[in-house]
Amino acid sequence: MTGTLPHQPGPADRPGRPAEDRRHMIRRRALTLLIIVLLIGIPAGYLVISANQSRDSGKDKEAKYSATGLTAGWPSKLQRRLYQVPVPHPSGQVAYYETNNWKTSRLYVQFQTPNAGLDAFLAGVGVTRDDLKKGDITIGARDQRITGWKFTGPGPWLGLVHRQKNPAPTLDIVVSMSDPNNPFVYIVSRTVP
Repeated sequence: MTGTLPHQPGPADRPGRPAEDRRHMIRRRALTLLIIVLLIGIPAGYLVISANQSRDSGKDKEAKYSATGLTAGWPSKLQRRLYQVPVPHPSGQVAYYETNNWKTSRLYVQFQTPNAGLDAFLAGVGVTRDDLKKGDITIGARDQRITGWKFTGPGPWLGLVHRQKNPAPTLDIVVSMSDPNNPFVYIVSRTVP
């Protein structure tokens, strides 16, 4: 027995769309191409720029951490805060070097500053000029070798060791007063992680 199949209606009686003219087709294809280029090109360009910046950042960090002595410039604010080395403004001939190992972390800093800057630095550390002892070179031979500092020039030389309760760092400070109006300050701040 064969059943009858339902009859499908034919195409609707509506007029067909007119054929696309050449100018409209070219415009549509150009717009499609532009959208594809933007969807692919912009992210690809972003990736290239990002990769270059990342590589440059790595090179900067590599240079920073492969340094084997003092680097001219200011230590970062984070370093100054962690090691409690408040370098005063204005200061000149600022240089620093940081070493880290599993036992001790050290920040070596040097700068030249006017007398008011020295007083501000010492107050920031929590000491005064009266705490400095004449002729006391508190930075040891090991730290002098690492930085290349030599405390043999004209003096007078003043120094102190500012010990603090852990985890606060211990600061070894030496001040050269060979230029009485612009003392030169050397600091080794060491902390135990």
